[in-house]
Amino acid sequence: MNGSSIGMWLLGAGGLAVVVWVLAKVGRAFAAVAETLAGLVAVSAALYALGRAAWWLGSQLVTRWRTTLAVLAVAAWCHWLGWFSLAITTGAVGLVLIVGRLWRPVPFDHWCGRFLRAWWLRWALYGRKLPGWLRACGLAVSESAVPVHVTVNLVGRRKLSSESATGGGVRVPRLLGVRSGASWDEVRVELVPGQKPEDFDDAARALASARKVSRCQVRELAPNVVSLDFQRRDLLAHPVACADLPEPGGPVDGVDLRRVPAGRTEYGGVWSVPLTGPGAHTLVVGATGAGKNSVMWSPLISVAGPIRTGVVRLSGIDPKGMELAYGRGIYTRYAVSGKDALAVLDDLLGVMEDRKREFAGLLRSVPISIEHPLEVLDIDEIGALTRYVDRKTRESIVEKVAIITTQGRALGVTARGYVQEPTKDTVPVRELFPRRVCLRVTSKTHVGLALGEGAWERGAWANRISEDAPGVGFVWGEGLREPVRVRAGWVSDERIKAFERYVTNEGANTRVVRAEGVRR
Repeated sequence: MNGSSIGMWLLGAGGLAVVVWVLAKVGRAFAAVAETLAGLVAVSAALYALGRAAWWLGSQLVTRWRTTLAVLAVAAWCHWLGWFSLAITTGAVGLVLIVGRLWRPVPFDHWCGRFLRAWWLRWALYGRKLPGWLRACGLAVSESAVPVHVTVNLVGRRKLSSESATGGGVRVPRLLGVRSGASWDEVRVELVPGQKPEDFDDAARALASARKVSRCQVRELAPNVVSLDFQRRDLLAHPVACADLPEPGGPVDGVDLRRVPAGRTEYGGVWSVPLTGPGAHTLVVGATGAGKNSVMWSPLISVAGPIRTGVVRLSGIDPKGMELAYGRGIYTRYAVSGKDALAVLDDLLGVMEDRKREFAGLLRSVPISIEHPLEVLDIDEIGALTRYVDRKTRESIVEKVAIITTQGRALGVTARGYVQEPTKDTVPVRELFPRRVCLRVTSKTHVGLALGEGAWERGAWANRISEDAPGVGFVWGEGLREPVRVRAGWVSDERIKAFERYVTNEGANTRVVRAEGVRR
């Protein structure tokens, strides 16, 4: 090896050392940069997580402001007055609440109990379990998309195909609030895109089973908000008393003929029915023993005073000759046979024609007074007249009842029919009654025929009413957005006779006449 070779090796070794040194410096620089970036990423992730946590905490503090204020109040109390005084005060308040609950349960529940119960149910029950119930009942929406591929060839034909995407989460309706009443919990939820209120109607029974209650009523509050009403206990399990008769000679004013008390609703309120105005014409459907008589007599008991003074005048068609005959004295017109029924209907049509001539062009509706009383027509077992009589009589009765139900509202004439089978063949004028009441029926299809399409899906389960609950049913129609479960006031035979004596003034006012010689 000569000197030049040795020089080349030394020069190569020196160059390699320089390269290694430069690479070491660059590596240290990259390591420092990487460490800096890693630190920045860690800090950014921590700040992001902290920001999200702060945002979540702030939203919880705002949306759950009652709990926030309660916690702040407790913390302030403990800081300024000490925990011992807080314990003493809490025990005293709890004792007062217990005494109030035991001593005056109804006022306590109205002013305090329902708010405490709603707060507890939201946190302890619905907030934790409702999302799971909604998923199990098929009321959650998947976020996975379904793209559509379109292929167009040269001759203009196209082929469509879809391919389901995988992945995506599940969105569940959001709980907005809980209200708790004496017998119902009203749970308001916000629908997610892709849902409609009818989806919850279809799942009403499944939701009731999930909540372990007998009924779940779905009410639409807004286009994207529904209320899931869960019935905790049945306020209609026991008979409901009808109104009391006024004292003879006492005041009879104060009865609103557009809101006549007839019983109680499942929410604990008064069930009122109109005898005049929108929804006055009423068709009551129910099997034998379902309580149609209670729906008939209870509103009449409530307007006993106006009937006695002549502001309300009754007409009755009783094919059985038994039900209305028990209180025959209150009816100005009364008929049993088909021929007599035609006479009663003709007389009412005559009243309508007289009022048309008197008020046409002056008023849009006849004012109710003693001179122009409200005419109320009760047709018991209307199916016996609209199907089971000779053809000529049947067609004439159907025609006259149709005229009354289409024109009578403005002229002060109201018709109320009662039937067991609500088919179109039995009651051809069924659709002309804007207000329907469906008591216990023997078939699920009868619910839709009586109340309208979709009534059973909305919770009107009239075919599931017990035989031990006469007078319980569902009402739906003009002025009502959802079917309402009600129970008519029970009217005993003794009360009917007392009602008859009151209206006729112990027989001094003779009202009963046969249809062959109708008198008013």
